[in-house]
Amino acid sequence: MSTGRLTIDLDAVVANWRALDAMTNCKTAAVIKANGYGLGSVNVAKALFKAGVRQFFVAVTEEAAPIRAELGPRPEIHVFSGHMKGDTDTIRELNLTPMLNSVEQVTHHFETLPGHPFGIQLDTGMNRLGLEMQEWAAIAGLALEQNPTLVMSHLACADEPDHPMNPHQLANFHMMTDGIGVPRSLSATGGILLGPDYHFDLTRPGIGLYGAEPFAQGTPAIELEFPVVQIRDVAQGEVVGYGNSWQAERPSRIATISGGYADGIIRSLSDRAIFYHGKTPCKLVGRVSMDLMTVDVTDLPDDPKALSLICAEQSVDDVARRAGTIGYELLTQLGGRYTRRTYGK
Repeated sequence: MSTGRLTIDLDAVVANWRALDAMTNCKTAAVIKANGYGLGSVNVAKALFKAGVRQFFVAVTEEAAPIRAELGPRPEIHVFSGHMKGDTDTIRELNLTPMLNSVEQVTHHFETLPGHPFGIQLDTGMNRLGLEMQEWAAIAGLALEQNPTLVMSHLACADEPDHPMNPHQLANFHMMTDGIGVPRSLSATGGILLGPDYHFDLTRPGIGLYGAEPFAQGTPAIELEFPVVQIRDVAQGEVVGYGNSWQAERPSRIATISGGYADGIIRSLSDRAIFYHGKTPCKLVGRVSMDLMTVDVTDLPDDPKALSLICAEQSVDDVARRAGTIGYELLTQLGGRYTRRTYGK
């Protein structure tokens, strides 16, 4: 094997969904956008559907096609980006539920797909997607007459429980939706953890399903290891990698492993990442290049055949912190060259 190996535990994904679902007294959907956060949306959706999930969310209509093909007509598939021009045929043929984000989208949907299911997304302060308060006030009567299946908004700072934006958006959501008689949704993973005031009728966990923060008690869903291509002795004073960015301060053994930024290992991990051989940490030295990385294995008793980046000793969030980013970015950039081993449901 000359490529990295990505091991995906679907049982962990299901366990995380069940744990998040148990925190609420409402329905719990699943967000499987970005190819199931890098884990494979079809396999993730199959496992969650078997576990009882009947509502899924994707970012754009194109992401829904393989899910509908695999699961058939039973689940409801919501599209966060709403009803974009050019999506009408796909929305109709796949029976998708667009979350309409603007007056223009509402008008376009009613004109092109009258009677077709839809939801509404409201902007409660994030200023990203959704109808603003005055826009909603102007068209709420018309929209509600057409029986939306869901009205939702999205929290900007839910991963910071004490942030004042959370109660501010909650108050705005109440102001905009109380008494409308339509199912409501405000919370993704972080909102679930904020407590029942934020749960409403439906929650939409995403990152928490995949074992990453802010659901710190979740079960890790992946392991990632890379094969060693070559090991060489490097004398004190010699340099390694592009730009001579690392210089040996002692006689060293350097393992070159198969993987790089083409596989989603971002360059900000250069000289920062830690790999593991069993429980022993080994430092990445030099730059992350497109296809290769170099790791100091001097202190290992034996030459390794592979080194692990995400494993029992180090979570995806641990790696993300070293890179100065978040687990979302690392997961969704997992490349297509990995040998993927998926097990579980």
